[in-house]
Amino acid sequence: MRRICILLVLFCWWPLSTVFAHEIGTTAVRLTLDADHRWSLELTTAPTLLINRLENERGLDLLSRDLSVEAARHRLLSLLPTLAPHLDLRFDDAAAPIALSIKQIQIPTDVTQPAFVVLGADGAVPVKARAVTWKYDLAFSTYAVVFSDAVTGRSETQWLDGGARSAPFSLMGALPAQSLASTILQYLELGFLHILPEGLDHILFVLGIFLLTTKRRAILSQVTAFTIAHSVTLGLTMYGVVSLPPGIVEPLIALSVAYVAIENIMILELSPWRPVVVFCFGLLHGMGFAGALRELQLPRSEIIPALISFNVGIELAQLSIIAIAYLGFARWFRDRPRYRRWIVVPASAAIAATGLLWTVERLTTL
Repeated sequence: MRRICILLVLFCWWPLSTVFAHEIGTTAVRLTLDADHRWSLELTTAPTLLINRLENERGLDLLSRDLSVEAARHRLLSLLPTLAPHLDLRFDDAAAPIALSIKQIQIPTDVTQPAFVVLGADGAVPVKARAVTWKYDLAFSTYAVVFSDAVTGRSETQWLDGGARSAPFSLMGALPAQSLASTILQYLELGFLHILPEGLDHILFVLGIFLLTTKRRAILSQVTAFTIAHSVTLGLTMYGVVSLPPGIVEPLIALSVAYVAIENIMILELSPWRPVVVFCFGLLHGMGFAGALRELQLPRSEIIPALISFNVGIELAQLSIIAIAYLGFARWFRDRPRYRRWIVVPASAAIAATGLLWTVERLTTL
């Protein structure tokens, strides 16, 4: 019981600072260079999260999640000066002044519709500038920056981790076409990093699958069901066949983490319905994965390679989690009589508590 309490405290405390870490799909940046040697910027993100972060920085009370569009617009306008220093656009080594405005804000009463705010800015490109870089330090996880050259019609996408600075975008003529190999490697890495180390909810879900039993066939049946399911919805969501907003998907993903962990405590062996349940949860996780790609408007020639390599990256990360868990403790303790009492039950209880905490947090913030 002492071990369970310690693990519960650790797992419940850790997510408090990372509850918003699964943020892919809520933030996107598009930087466009036009024929008049000017630049324009669009930053799209979740309005409630943005306002909460800025008001927390200024020591203000956090807003109600039931805020109207006009009330949110009013509060955000007063916070734009606080937001501006978090955006760093540089031509060569010179910082460009950024005067933000609200281009669009949507907070629908229908929870099936996405809430978002689009912030804009523009300015002149320095005459002799050779490259441009971007940094935004309020994104706590991976997000996409799309650079577009309106003259040549070409675009380039970079994925940035949190407050990292982008690699330089060349301003010297047309951008070179991205090769198939570089596209595959880019999205393979993105898929892997989306799980390890950034996707804590997905890590805990895979660990929940693993903890039920160390029998290879049982683990394989669950992982296969999960893989097939999230691959299906990843593709369907990317092509617009199915769609659910993050406000629904993210709490359900957190709830799936709690469910598999609670079931680990309630049952001793793999039940016939367990792979079916994992498959259903995999459908939800696939929609969460698709948020990383859907808003990019990828060129048609890149969609299939991006989908496949992104999915392969996810699978490699999942296999890595299972391998680490097996080599870390299951291989050495699985045959001991107290393996379930000392490891499976306490770890599952901690994961379940974390999943339930996330569920509540996401329902009240997304």
